[in-house]
Amino acid sequence: MSLANKLAEERRARLAAERLLELKQAELFSANQKLGRHARALSEEIVETRAQVETIRDENQRVKSDLTAAHEKIEIAERRLWHSIETIQDGFAFFNVDSHMIAANRSYLSVFDGLNEVEPGVSYTRILQLMTDEGIVNIGEKSADDWRARMQKRWQSPSPDPVVIRLWNNQYIKLVDQRGHGGDVVSLALNITDTVRHEKELKKASAKAEAANRAKSAFLANMSHEIRTPMNGVVGMADLLTDTPLTKEQQLYVDTIKNSGEALLVIINDVLDYSKIEAEKLVLHNEPFDLERCIHEIIMLLQPSARDKAIDLLVDYDLFLPTMFIGDPGRVRQVLTNLLGNAVKFTSQGHVLVRVVGMQPEGSSATHVHITIEDTGIGIPTEKIDHIFGEFNQVEDERNRQFEGTGLGLAISQRLIKLMGGKIWVDSEEGVGSSFGFRVTLPAAESIPDTAPILSGRLRRALVVDDLSVNRAILEKQLEVLGIESVSCPGGPEALAALDGSFDVVLTDHNMPGMDGLELALEIRKAGQDVPILLFSSNSSYAETDAARSAVQAILQKPTPRRELFARLQSLGADIVAPDPTDGIPPVAPPPPVLRPMRVLAAEDNKTNRLVFQKMVKHLDIDLRFAENGLEAVEQFRNFRPDLVFMDISMPKMDGKEATSNIRKLEQPSGQRTPVVAMTAHAMEGDGEGILAAGLDEYLTKPLRKEAITEKILENCPRNARPPLPQEPDAQAASAAS
Repeated sequence: MSLANKLAEERRARLAAERLLELKQAELFSANQKLGRHARALSEEIVETRAQVETIRDENQRVKSDLTAAHEKIEIAERRLWHSIETIQDGFAFFNVDSHMIAANRSYLSVFDGLNEVEPGVSYTRILQLMTDEGIVNIGEKSADDWRARMQKRWQSPSPDPVVIRLWNNQYIKLVDQRGHGGDVVSLALNITDTVRHEKELKKASAKAEAANRAKSAFLANMSHEIRTPMNGVVGMADLLTDTPLTKEQQLYVDTIKNSGEALLVIINDVLDYSKIEAEKLVLHNEPFDLERCIHEIIMLLQPSARDKAIDLLVDYDLFLPTMFIGDPGRVRQVLTNLLGNAVKFTSQGHVLVRVVGMQPEGSSATHVHITIEDTGIGIPTEKIDHIFGEFNQVEDERNRQFEGTGLGLAISQRLIKLMGGKIWVDSEEGVGSSFGFRVTLPAAESIPDTAPILSGRLRRALVVDDLSVNRAILEKQLEVLGIESVSCPGGPEALAALDGSFDVVLTDHNMPGMDGLELALEIRKAGQDVPILLFSSNSSYAETDAARSAVQAILQKPTPRRELFARLQSLGADIVAPDPTDGIPPVAPPPPVLRPMRVLAAEDNKTNRLVFQKMVKHLDIDLRFAENGLEAVEQFRNFRPDLVFMDISMPKMDGKEATSNIRKLEQPSGQRTPVVAMTAHAMEGDGEGILAAGLDEYLTKPLRKEAITEKILENCPRNARPPLPQEPDAQAASAAS
């Protein structure tokens, strides 16, 4: 090969080597760049990791610091808690699931003073054993084994009941144990010695209070009996004196004696009732009663006082409200008497109105009865309304007291209404009048009528004459419900001017200014009018004796019960039945049979009361005999065989209850039962129940009323005895025919 070729080949080889070197250098540069980038990335990662490690190291240090602080706080809290547990006077202990003591405070361990065995780790069973063996607990008459078994059984229950144990030193400890979810038990030993001692003291005080209350009740019962016994003579004799010829002065004295006695009895009854209510001994006795009749009976009792003051007593009883309800008629009457009596007492002019409305909820047999007593009296000052139902409160000031009374009537009424489940209230304006009302819910003893009574079509228009607008409004409402159109006039002259021959009936009040009702009736008859006239009078007996009585068809006692008014209107509207010619000669009545007098036995040890009783029944045709004690009463019953027995309860040798019991034994062979009516001066709660439980049928509270005694005699007169009261000829014939 030539040199030139070799040089050319070497040059080519050198050039190739240089290109390869450049390529390798480029690859090396690229590799160096990659390595540098990787190194930088690795360095950054190392820096970041170092930062994270530093952060974790700081966090660990903080956590360690927090744990140390928390541990210190826990130690402080635990130390304070245990210090508190040690401070309390009651025992405190922990037991594990195996009933071994974990810890206990000094109060708990002090009970076992001197017994080093009682410490953390001792079992509950061993504690019980030590308590009985060392005489720590007073187990009384029980055996140690029985006591430990009972305590162990209690301990093992899921929720142990608290138990009280008595220690040897008369300390009382109440054990309260609470079992946790894991089975551990927290035991509290509460020292209740002071509480037990206080309870004993309270029991002693309660016993003393009950003894005092019984003494008070016995005192009130005894005083009631002792007062009522002579009051029976005072009021009874005064009542009998009114039936004898008296001068006006004598009549005034007798009325004063009787009224004073009645006032004293009201005070006694108020005190007894309030005492029974305060002792929560008053019990309601529910039975069917006629509410409307009850109201009218009270009105009749208050009518003389109202007439003396020239005030009208009015009743507005809802036409669609039943009259028969189930409740305690005596207590309802007592409330009504209190409210109506107060209304009459504090009203000097105008009227007193009793308004009765009610509502029966659908599907219910009970009726919500609202009774309101409105008066036009002195009213109640605004500042005294809130106190009017308080004890011993009255409207007038103590310095110028005008009205008598205990001041207990309204307080008793409020308590009675509350006892019936009702509510009582008052609205009043001083100088204008008052409105007392109460609401009670009573089961109805009859259904509420859906429609008003149907009258004859002959009664279409009525003329109402009354000087009181409220009374005219009541009559107008009643007539409207009956389908009768009414025209009202405030007096006689206006009525005469209104009479035009189109009226079918005239309803007029008796006592009116200028021209009274009877004078109006005479003027109507003088004018040739034959329209029927019904006269309403608060003193119907006086109106009956008036010469103008023949001018009216009927005189109705005012206020008039709805049924009586409806009956009168129906009789006026009835068609006149032509007389039957065959009835011209009345049938000859057979001669009445010869009947014996009714036999009545009265057992009464008080001579004055026997005289009062004898005078009260002197108008009756009866065979009356007396017994002075229970033994005589039983003997008289055996020989006399009375139809009715009046039995005094408190008598020497044998009281009325025992005598009645012996009488009932005498009756057993024959199976007959003679009515025995108790005469008692006892009026405390429970006296009536005790009397009836002894076999007596009814009881009358002294002082006795002539009307009540007469009523009992008439009710119990047998068929084979002649009527105690003389009868009219027509009534005698009817009685003989029956």
